[in-house]
Amino acid sequence: MVNREHKDRLFKMIFGREEHREWTLSLYNAVNGTDYDDPSLIEFNTLEDGLYLGMKNDMSFILDDQLMIYGHQSTYNPNAPVRCLIYLGDLWSGFLYGRETSSIYGSRLIRLPAPRFIVFYNGTEKEEEEILLKLSDAFTEETRERADIELRVRMVNINSGYNPELLDRCRPLYEYSWLIARIRENLKTMKIGEAADKALDDMPESFQIRRFLMENRGAAHFSILTEYDEEKVKRTYKEEGREEGREEGRKEGSKKRLVEQICKKLKKGKEIPQIADEVEEEEDLVKKICDIADSCGPEYDADKVFAAVQKKDLII
Repeated sequence: MVNREHKDRLFKMIFGREEHREWTLSLYNAVNGTDYDDPSLIEFNTLEDGLYLGMKNDMSFILDDQLMIYGHQSTYNPNAPVRCLIYLGDLWSGFLYGRETSSIYGSRLIRLPAPRFIVFYNGTEKEEEEILLKLSDAFTEETRERADIELRVRMVNINSGYNPELLDRCRPLYEYSWLIARIRENLKTMKIGEAADKALDDMPESFQIRRFLMENRGAAHFSILTEYDEEKVKRTYKEEGREEGREEGRKEGSKKRLVEQICKKLKKGKEIPQIADEVEEEEDLVKKICDIADSCGPEYDADKVFAAVQKKDLII
């Protein structure tokens, strides 16, 4: 039974625990295209004080000389790279100073497990199947090329209907995605508590995660309620911010992300009405950005397009 001082998010309850090494290994294999079959190879080293709103939404482990840092989020967060950098620093500090013979001031090179960062997204906002978030996006365009550091985070969409091959390769991930989708479908006619209970009850007997969730139903139910409340609060703030944003304009990071999305869709040959629908923006605004993108050349370089948008003082 689950009995911890801090509550885990549902995703971490399933994939981030010693007793679920086989599910964690399945997730690792699915993400990396590998076929490891020995769960004991996984060495968990998740930081126990890495909390977000009282809930743990991250986990980390070492496998094959790689330090895997997996996170879960229900909203798009462009600051994931800097959060991962801070988390990595804490992990490496423990790795280094936990060994008496190691010294970062010595003449011998200390070998470190190579870090890899993945965020699993299952929010309600439409997002691409995969987005690469970079630490350098937080730097100004003038300093970005001179910066001596970069950190990349893969944000993978695990909502039902996205990345089907990934979900097929990891059965517990498919089952988790199914559960979240069923809860959201139930919410159309039920309150969150009833929707969560109904989804748990309707989970097929063949699901690998069913027995664990049923045995720890109280903790699972609490996690679902907490995550839903957080989503609702964030959506409320987003709607309020959207009204203010129409007057003040989006912050630079959000502006750049919109331009990057539009450029990607232009490269795929999509028309303006379809692009506007997919990025959930006014068609007139999308057309203005597309016109600027066309003037920058057929390669649709997002950095060039964004710079041109800024020069024209286009309010987006």
